[in-house]
Amino acid sequence: MITEFAKRFAIATLIILGGVSLVVAQTESHGEGDHTHDSHDSHDSHDAGHNSLDDGEHGDFVAKDFIIPHIADANEIHFFGDHHNGFSLPLPMIFYVEGKGFDLFMSSEFHGSHETLTATGPNTGTVYIKHPDTGITSKGGESFYDISITKSVFGMMFIMTLLVIMLRSMAKSYSKRPGQAPKGLTNVLEPLVLFVRNDIAVPIIGKHKADKFLPFLLTTFFFIVASNLLGLIPFIGGFNITGTIGVTVVLAFAVFFISTVNGNKAYWGHLFWPPGVPNLVKLLVVPIEVFGMFLKPTVLMIRLTANMTAGHIIILSFVSLVFIFNQNYGEVAGYGMGVFSTLFMIFMYFLELLVAFLQAYVFTLLAAIYFADATQEAHH
Repeated sequence: MITEFAKRFAIATLIILGGVSLVVAQTESHGEGDHTHDSHDSHDSHDAGHNSLDDGEHGDFVAKDFIIPHIADANEIHFFGDHHNGFSLPLPMIFYVEGKGFDLFMSSEFHGSHETLTATGPNTGTVYIKHPDTGITSKGGESFYDISITKSVFGMMFIMTLLVIMLRSMAKSYSKRPGQAPKGLTNVLEPLVLFVRNDIAVPIIGKHKADKFLPFLLTTFFFIVASNLLGLIPFIGGFNITGTIGVTVVLAFAVFFISTVNGNKAYWGHLFWPPGVPNLVKLLVVPIEVFGMFLKPTVLMIRLTANMTAGHIIILSFVSLVFIFNQNYGEVAGYGMGVFSTLFMIFMYFLELLVAFLQAYVFTLLAAIYFADATQEAHH
């Protein structure tokens, strides 16, 4: 079962990664006029955030400008320090210019002031202008598509690669040591796999149908857990993968698609013509049921995005309090708030570790419930 799961997991990861990459690129894009397809990039927001921290408008610290760049997507991975003196890892910028072809260069090629950055495409010669308000535009008005590798996409690639390696290693260990107790990495992963199978899939979907949906449930569970944990590792770029709406849209759509495709006659019958309900009442019930069919994946999307983003905002808000108190009440108040903020952030950090697993569990649990509703037999 584990070996078959590893094969299906690899296929599922490629499908999800491809879909998420496209949605993230499009949800981060902005249009200007009728001729340009632009991509919003919070790289400039990083400039605004760090400048507000160092200089700011009239020397004031603005918490919003500090927090938003850390939870937003970007075309670079910022590790520490400000934009000019800190360390950042540039990511590939990929543009398709209609009629000219592709441009590929690193985000570090953008140069200029923090308000307006420019870069020239090495293949097409197109001059790209990056501005915090309008996103990325072309100087000559060329129409282009931005399919760049953003921070969230890079994080997903890393997570997917890591999970495929870990789970394939787990499958091989069962082949090499059949009937023996697991050890090493397999000993760590096996309880999680069995938890999803025995405590979520089988009790909710049913023993005979659970194996059909198990690869997807395991994929989403491990992907969400790993993405959430990556975002909690300090000083590695502030990843907020499951807090990016494009990621959760694809995950929610996958649940909706699987539920719809696997819906049986009883499911559609209860949805569009519920038995035992008077015809006049059906006029009210059926629209509600149809609306609920689309509402369920929407709730999945919003719950995961909001919960993970909220945790990051709370932690960063207490960091902001240190600067605010230092600015308004002096260094003593800043140090005092620093002690309090540090203790509370430690508490929030451990709470976020719990939430990282809890949100993966809730998403997987609700997905299993939707699959069970779509495949359950008619009750007589």
